[in-house]
Amino acid sequence: MFPNRGRIFPRPPARALGSVGGVGRPVAGGVAGGVVGAVAAGVLLAGCTDDLEPEPLHPVEPTSTSPPASSPAPGASPTAPAPTSTAPAPRADPDQVRVETALAAVRHLAGTIGPRPGTSPAYLRAARWVEDRLAGLGWTVERQRFPTPAGTSWGVPVPAGPSVNLVATRGDVVPGRPWLLVGGHLDTVPQAPGAEDNASGIGVLLATAEALTGRRTRLPVVLVAFGSEEPRGPTDADHHYGSTSYVDALSSAQRRSLRGMVSLDRVGVGAVVPVGSAGPPDALTRELRAAARRAGVPTVLDPGQTSSDHWSFVRAGLPGARLGSTPYAAYHSAQDLPPVVDPAQLERTARLVVSWLR
Repeated sequence: MFPNRGRIFPRPPARALGSVGGVGRPVAGGVAGGVVGAVAAGVLLAGCTDDLEPEPLHPVEPTSTSPPASSPAPGASPTAPAPTSTAPAPRADPDQVRVETALAAVRHLAGTIGPRPGTSPAYLRAARWVEDRLAGLGWTVERQRFPTPAGTSWGVPVPAGPSVNLVATRGDVVPGRPWLLVGGHLDTVPQAPGAEDNASGIGVLLATAEALTGRRTRLPVVLVAFGSEEPRGPTDADHHYGSTSYVDALSSAQRRSLRGMVSLDRVGVGAVVPVGSAGPPDALTRELRAAARRAGVPTVLDPGQTSSDHWSFVRAGLPGARLGSTPYAAYHSAQDLPPVVDPAQLERTARLVVSWLR
């Protein structure tokens, strides 16, 4: 990103070559299931088992919390089985946010993996790690491949190649019915470990996924880790490749039913959360600021923001906003390391997101 400036489920465009699937792994108290994603054009990534056909995915029902019925004693009259609980899952709660989850992502992505341009082997390692984290939290994850051209990324030449979006749901998304999307880009420019830009956004995405485990939201939620967001040239068309491919693959019904997309981009620096809009403040930014007030999170409006993945949605006529963008000295440099990120700002942003989703 520049400094300031779907089935979900999407059906693949005509140029798509194939698809891959993954299975969510339920955790205690969670619900996993559903099918997400689609595949845009691209080449198979080395080291993956993506040439296999996806296994069928089946929704996993909530585990009953009722005690097992005891067997009647010999000669005794059978008794009616104990009723199972039909109470709905509790609503998502900002107080369930664990900042440690976001911090662990920042440390691993920026401290262990390091720079991860969208077509690099390091990016693929990062994608596998995030995919495992989401699946372990009970989300079903599918990959959406897309091509990324060669170019110059923040002064460094980068090669062309395939990249991948990770698209996660919980089995409750129905094409054509209202839904919400939260995303963040996983890639970096070549010279930066990318703690703030944008391991911070992925960390908040994972903390959000965890806070929603076993809890309901006002609408079904899709979480996306986007690839190849960073610029590869000087124009507006030279970045946001992953989110552009995702939007291009959405059907008209899916576009009509999207109620809001929020991009998490540089969300670990500062004392207030910037709420950005591509144009003047709008209905979505008002929603986000109201959610922030309910969660006790201070915000500041940041209009005229077109430098993150929400712009791919807005320019297609869809509601999109950005959280984050506070300036910092280590931007796009080798000094963008985990100590740059403030845990309190990660927590503020995650609380805002969960409050908006609930």
